[in-house]
Amino acid sequence: MLKKISEYFTYTLLKLEHGTHLADAIDFFVYDTIKIFILLSVIIFIVSTIRSFFPPEKTKRILSHKKEFIGNILAALLGIVTPFCSCSAVPLFIGFVEAGIPLGVTFSFLISSPMVNEVAIVLLFGLFGWKVTAIYIGTGLLVAIFGGLIIGKLKLEKWVEEYVYKFHSEQEYEIIKQSFKERLQYAKDSTIDILKRIWLYVIIAIGIGGFIHGYVPEDFLVRYAGPGNPFAVPIAVLLGVPLYANAAGVIPIVYALMEKGLSTGTVLAFMMAVTALSFPEMIILRKVLKLPLLAVFVGIMTVTIIAVGYLFNAIL
Repeated sequence: MLKKISEYFTYTLLKLEHGTHLADAIDFFVYDTIKIFILLSVIIFIVSTIRSFFPPEKTKRILSHKKEFIGNILAALLGIVTPFCSCSAVPLFIGFVEAGIPLGVTFSFLISSPMVNEVAIVLLFGLFGWKVTAIYIGTGLLVAIFGGLIIGKLKLEKWVEEYVYKFHSEQEYEIIKQSFKERLQYAKDSTIDILKRIWLYVIIAIGIGGFIHGYVPEDFLVRYAGPGNPFAVPIAVLLGVPLYANAAGVIPIVYALMEKGLSTGTVLAFMMAVTALSFPEMIILRKVLKLPLLAVFVGIMTVTIIAVGYLFNAIL
């Protein structure tokens, strides 16, 4: 249905020619704009409704373990069973911060959720077998756990936007006492509020993705990050950052890249960059995090993912 709408807009209303760069870019933009806003609206509404049934302190107790690394592990594992793309994981991340869960623990979830989930696991196993699947799951969890631990140790809560904490303090008590109808109204208001804050950033992010989809050649990555290039891993990471896709969406691309001869470590680094370090995610996260914290997050993730890429190129 959504595809028919995007194609009708692109090829019937705008009368663009099939197969042109502009047509491909606009078709992608229209389709993904509708899809992502529907997805975001549904997920934010569901998450807000569920949150209204659980006192924030309960969630805080589960993930705020006395030994903080246990909280990081639990949050990373929780990310596996939430099959969200990076942008749709952000509302849940906001909810964790609002609930007072340690910042490092929330980042473990934010990293794990888009990078490792059951859909990606099934597709990886079907295309590459158990070995590559196990490697990806293991490295994804390690990146999420240790990335969150580092951010937690740095004590960077002051670089979270103030409205996130204010939003929590104003609404925490009211949510617990509401009737079901009032909870739904709360979820609706919360959905509208978050979408108002991020809609322009989402549009910009999708526009960037549409441009890349329509104008960047399919063999671009292979051309610049192919076998024999000692800088293949950082190049793959840098090229993956502007892209927008969830783990399931990028796996077919990963399969094609490996078929063309890219090494496993380079491909895994590219996949991690697309799913957990994408520029569209950074744009949306900017509404929650101040620039210094965003820069720290990007720096830690970049170094970690590149290290993972080189490690697996060396051992596989």
